[in-house]
Amino acid sequence: MARDKVVLAYSGGLDTSVMVPWIGEKYNLDVIAFTVDLGQGEDINKIKQKALKTGAVDAVAIDARNLFVDLYVWPALMAGAMYEGKYPLATALGRPLIAKLMVDVAREHKAVAVAHGCTGKGNDQVRFDVTFQTLAPDLRIIAPVREWKWTRDEELKYAEKHNIQVDVKKENLFSIDQNIFGRSCEAGVLEDPWQEPPPAAYSWTTDPTLAPNEPLYIEIEWDQGRPVGLNGQKMDGVPLLERLNKIGGEHGVGRIDHVENRLVGIKSRELYEAPAAVILHEAHRELETICLSKPSARFKTLVSQEYADIIYNGLWFSSLQFELFYFIRRNQAYVTGVTRVKLYKGKATVVGRKSDVSLYSKKLATYETGDQFDHDAAKGFIRLHGLGQQTQAHLQLLKDGRGFEMPGLLRHEK
Repeated sequence: MARDKVVLAYSGGLDTSVMVPWIGEKYNLDVIAFTVDLGQGEDINKIKQKALKTGAVDAVAIDARNLFVDLYVWPALMAGAMYEGKYPLATALGRPLIAKLMVDVAREHKAVAVAHGCTGKGNDQVRFDVTFQTLAPDLRIIAPVREWKWTRDEELKYAEKHNIQVDVKKENLFSIDQNIFGRSCEAGVLEDPWQEPPPAAYSWTTDPTLAPNEPLYIEIEWDQGRPVGLNGQKMDGVPLLERLNKIGGEHGVGRIDHVENRLVGIKSRELYEAPAAVILHEAHRELETICLSKPSARFKTLVSQEYADIIYNGLWFSSLQFELFYFIRRNQAYVTGVTRVKLYKGKATVVGRKSDVSLYSKKLATYETGDQFDHDAAKGFIRLHGLGQQTQAHLQLLKDGRGFEMPGLLRHEK
């Protein structure tokens, strides 16, 4: 009798490889392994073959790099979404897309369940589960790692018992996740926030002290908030990110050491490497300074924080995400131009920005010949600007000869 099917998010590592036979034994389900390429640098077809050898009845491998960049990375970049001002949200952006594609595969293969390898302590379990529950509430969700609570040795013994090939020669000191927009690293010695990250924690970036002694200048072209070219050459999203990751990493750009507040209520020390993300976010912010009006820029800071929280908290498929993106798309309509960025010893510094629709006017800003600012208007402007404060002071704060007391710190009583 044919068994029901489950679609498993399959990476080819120890955890997900062990899950293939374990789910079959525990839940009496046939496993369809699902692997997606988001630019993590792995051969997904090789992983697909491994899944079949491990016992999966079928395996699906999808290259979703362009989809990921165009529909997830660029909207987050346009929004200026950086969780707690530091994390570019690479992993968080990938999870809702993976979950959405898994639902599509489940429908195509008439599966009754979906499964993932997330722990009960992390954010990714939330991002997967919430997306599944939103898009396909009828599908059962299986999360073996939350159930079995095995040690690494117990997993290895199970793998040996079921003839699962696992590469145990390479000792992995950290928990790693990566895609084209960034690499995350946690666990091990990083769990002590006092300890400096060891060199082994880094993979994409050169130690800034060992980076080239000469800076590299690059020019990024933008169209309505999206990067579309590098150094005068038009480029699609995937090759553009790959190039920026390479040259940024060579100059030590993109290292982020972040003690972040996880959704589940704990603090976690995360190490990120995101050369392209750091360069692009910095360049994008600087282009906005000449292309956005003051009120639009100020209001967008509120939207940026909310948008980052939505992504981090796994609520990509909420109405609010779509509503905010309508604002972002309109807000970015005139963020078109070029930024010149200096890469040097771990820093990406914008040293130039220009745009055909720039709101910056040298004729108004200059103190040299050609100044067109109406200085005579300044006196009346200042008079009206301070009128409310002046009126209150004379009618209330300074009435009957009272004076202002300078605010200061209270002395501590001994």
